[in-house]
Amino acid sequence: MRDDGFGYLTSDDGLRLAYREFPATGSAAPDLPVVCLPGLTRNSRDFEPLARQISQSAKRPRRVICLDYRGRGRSDWAGDKTSYNIVTEARDVLKAMDHLDLERAIFIGTSRGGLIMHILAQMALERMAAGILNDVGPELGVEGLREIQAYLKEAEPLPDWKSATEGLKALHGSAFPALSSGDWEEFAEAIFRETEKGIVPDCDPAIGQAFAAMNLDKAIPDLWPQFDLMAGLPLLLIRGVNSKLLTASITQAMQARHTQMAVILAKGQGHAPLLHLGEVQPALQSFLDTLPC
Repeated sequence: MRDDGFGYLTSDDGLRLAYREFPATGSAAPDLPVVCLPGLTRNSRDFEPLARQISQSAKRPRRVICLDYRGRGRSDWAGDKTSYNIVTEARDVLKAMDHLDLERAIFIGTSRGGLIMHILAQMALERMAAGILNDVGPELGVEGLREIQAYLKEAEPLPDWKSATEGLKALHGSAFPALSSGDWEEFAEAIFRETEKGIVPDCDPAIGQAFAAMNLDKAIPDLWPQFDLMAGLPLLLIRGVNSKLLTASITQAMQARHTQMAVILAKGQGHAPLLHLGEVQPALQSFLDTLPC
């Protein structure tokens, strides 16, 4: 583990994968750790503010591990671009857990991270103690998928951080009126990185290109059988009020099948809510604090 909190492991196909660790502060008898799984083109920085809040909780601080999937953040880009899929990425998560000697964990999955949680339930349910699904379920709203496709189309590098922040706000501002100017700057710093060519998304462009090329006119496979496997787990679902990916009807269907699942609405946010802001963070922390593990 390096001083900046980052550590590294090797995937089964030889890629160097990164993770960032936030130790629990002042915890004599540690509770189960939290593993954070980011969205499609996102990375471990997505969770940095939340990870600090959880690891420094006054009531029950927990160790937090935030992953950079293959092709994102500090992890290697894959030579085989077909390996950018939720099954391979779920295997990478289990590899990271083995590397860190984590027998079980609580998972927080944002968007694609929540889909990976569904696959983990099929692969290794015994390693899941509880879960928080951030604006994602076993079925996805097509309108929301089309919106994601639209902004994942390859774009030119941006000249500076001001342009990156303003572009992000122009693209998502209507769905996120709750965000302040500082929030937008923090958002941009989590998503982009600076290169010699300018400010670019911090991921392999092949990931966004593959998603943007998907044919959404065809039926999209759902993960309801995998969701049902989590029926015995404590679950919290967070839905952005303005989200078109996790619709109200999908949320209701999830509640009907998992009657004990708690639901939080993130006001003034779309897909996917920033978990450290507003009423979401204290409600999320309360869920963690009341878990038996």
